[in-house]
Amino acid sequence: MKNKKAIYIVGSIVLLVLIGSIACAFLLFSTPLKIEKATYLYIDNDDNIDSVYTKLKKDCHASSLTGLRLMTACSNYADNIHAGAYKLEPSEKTWHIFHRLKSGHQSPVRLTVPSVRTIGALAKSVSRRLMTDSASIAKLLTDSAYCAGLGYNQYTIPSLFIPNTYEVYWTIDADEFIKRMKKEHDLFWNKERTEKAKNIGFTPEEVATLASIVEEETANNTEKPMVAGLYINRLHTGMPLQADPTVKFGLQEFGLKRILHKHLEVDSPYNTYKHEGLPPGPIRIPSIDGLESVLNYVQHDYLYMCAKEDFSGTHNFAKNWNEHLANARRYQQALNKRNIR
Repeated sequence: MKNKKAIYIVGSIVLLVLIGSIACAFLLFSTPLKIEKATYLYIDNDDNIDSVYTKLKKDCHASSLTGLRLMTACSNYADNIHAGAYKLEPSEKTWHIFHRLKSGHQSPVRLTVPSVRTIGALAKSVSRRLMTDSASIAKLLTDSAYCAGLGYNQYTIPSLFIPNTYEVYWTIDADEFIKRMKKEHDLFWNKERTEKAKNIGFTPEEVATLASIVEEETANNTEKPMVAGLYINRLHTGMPLQADPTVKFGLQEFGLKRILHKHLEVDSPYNTYKHEGLPPGPIRIPSIDGLESVLNYVQHDYLYMCAKEDFSGTHNFAKNWNEHLANARRYQQALNKRNIR
């Protein structure tokens, strides 16, 4: 009888310990990591379990890792860490976070493709939001064979990119990123836009080229279709574009305030004073507003424009040379008054 009672007592104690252990484990696994706010945990290819814990503490400000450590100890996660960006929410339970980390179930990141002047600037900008580095992106975009495989060359490759904000995985590599941009480019250039370009006499790459010039001429979205219409008038009448921004691009001197005769003498394919028609490619990655300004240009009779003397960033337009000279004199006087050379 005494033995039975002892067994009963021991069994009860074991059961209570077991229930207590299960309850403790449940509490540990269901308790959040005590993260202050929604934060991304970025795990690199060379991270180990200790560096993951360090990032959780340092970058995510997690203050309760006991449950996560216990689940890691009872699994093979430490030997199978998946690189990626994982968005952690303050209310997210430990077991759910662990499951995502162990399965490599990443969260997408928002990647903004900017309107910039050079491929180098593009690569530098997007690499800040991706695991891949700028050199890997720039290397592919300056590889003539790689660009040719996508249907572009070293001059036209900027027209591949449509500036916007996209959702991608942080671990996307350079090749995957560029091919994703090609897919977005093809989606943008739907039947309606392609038909509009065709009616002007342009390919999508030529639309991007003219849009890039328009955007270097004016930052005023309302004025962009007017400027686009002016350049289209010049192209259709056989006039040289004579666009100062193309000269600056050819010289890679973007800060020039005045285009002088010596600048116009430089024989560059981007010198639209020397060479008729469009330059060989965009002088920046044009924005969607810029592209739309060409596709929906304003039809008018203007052939000339000159920056306004009030330095507002907009222009005075003229239909003939004499009107243009009058506008140019006013602007020249304003430059001299401010001692801008």
